[in-house]
Amino acid sequence: MRWDGLFSDLEAQAYAADQLALESEANERARMDQAALSLTDRLRGQLGAALRIRLGASLSFDGRLAHVGSDWIMLAEPARSVLVVLSAVRLIEGLGRAASPHDAAGLRRLGLGSALRALARDREEVLAHLACGPDGGFHTVSGTIDRVGKDFFELAAVPWGEARRAASVRGVHAVPFGAVAALASGHRS
Repeated sequence: MRWDGLFSDLEAQAYAADQLALESEANERARMDQAALSLTDRLRGQLGAALRIRLGASLSFDGRLAHVGSDWIMLAEPARSVLVVLSAVRLIEGLGRAASPHDAAGLRRLGLGSALRALARDREEVLAHLACGPDGGFHTVSGTIDRVGKDFFELAAVPWGEARRAASVRGVHAVPFGAVAALASGHRS
């Protein structure tokens, strides 16, 4: 009958409209989910990945992403570890598609102060790369972190490779967290 064809056509149109609405809703939900991701969510999905982190024209680091804090990341380079402050990052190369919007391991995400306190506790020798103004340059100082406050740390400036002894300290610098671009430990490359 003619009506069978008419009703079949109407059913097909309704089905197509429903499918289009579902696809549109799914696309909108995907855009909303993407918009809710933070950079740390993206980075948590990249643990173990080889990344290049550029902090400016003159400073970049290449290594495997080892840790993600709330405002910093740790790269494992072949001869050293590098803690990079996310606010200093200008470009990240090598990201895959994965993201982890929730800390899957259930670990508390640590701030920069917590990471610096761990370095101070272990008396790690560090090479501190400090941002120097709008030109994008960096000032570098080596030493040992003596103490960490709420928004600053004190660095005992010691020549690279020398043990932190009173006689080898060339000065003690108070460094605001906001000035820190990266801290490298281990061997100088």
